[in-house]
Amino acid sequence: MREILALSLRTFVVAALLTGSGFAYAVSEFVEGTHYQRLPIEVDVQDPAKIEVVEVFSYMCNHCYNFDPYVEAWKVRQPEDVLFRRVPASFNNDYELMAQAFYTADALGVGEQVHTPIFNGLHTQGVDLRRVDNLAVVFENEADVEREAFDGAYGSFSVRGKVQQSKALTRAYRITGVPSLVVAGKYLIDGQMAGGNAKMLEVADYLVSEERALKSKAD
Repeated sequence: MREILALSLRTFVVAALLTGSGFAYAVSEFVEGTHYQRLPIEVDVQDPAKIEVVEVFSYMCNHCYNFDPYVEAWKVRQPEDVLFRRVPASFNNDYELMAQAFYTADALGVGEQVHTPIFNGLHTQGVDLRRVDNLAVVFENEADVEREAFDGAYGSFSVRGKVQQSKALTRAYRITGVPSLVVAGKYLIDGQMAGGNAKMLEVADYLVSEERALKSKAD
């Protein structure tokens, strides 16, 4: 219960910062090449009718863990024309195992239930979720996924295929570190360029508004 209360308080505080006057997202100019960069080759988006924002992340990444409450607070205030999704990075074997966990949750339809518990298990509870037995316990405790169903998804061809696809997508996005954001398959934002991880969301808001204006002109 203390874990749940602490997480709720943490998310509430972040949401207040994001929406309060002290951290309101300014509608201001951000400069290409300074605050974000344009990808040399555009990457196909999942739904061309929407403005896609992709977070490239890893459960293994402490910066991603700290960034996650900001992303969650930002995500819920997006209008219908914005499609947010996550892509797990696979820079090494540990990251790849966590990408496999992410796509296992996706295949079982329990991504929302296990997303934060996986982060907490790794970063606050000290659980080694690279071990499949420990990971299976999270799925069972948080989403009532029986071990047989977990094993079937975790070792499936489709999940392993999605991990490989995420590797290719990460290369196409020119990702060198996480967390990073990609807007509309065109623009890459990282914390260093934006001036901090939380600031990446300000840049994303700006680029989303720019893409929305372009779509309006095209219509």
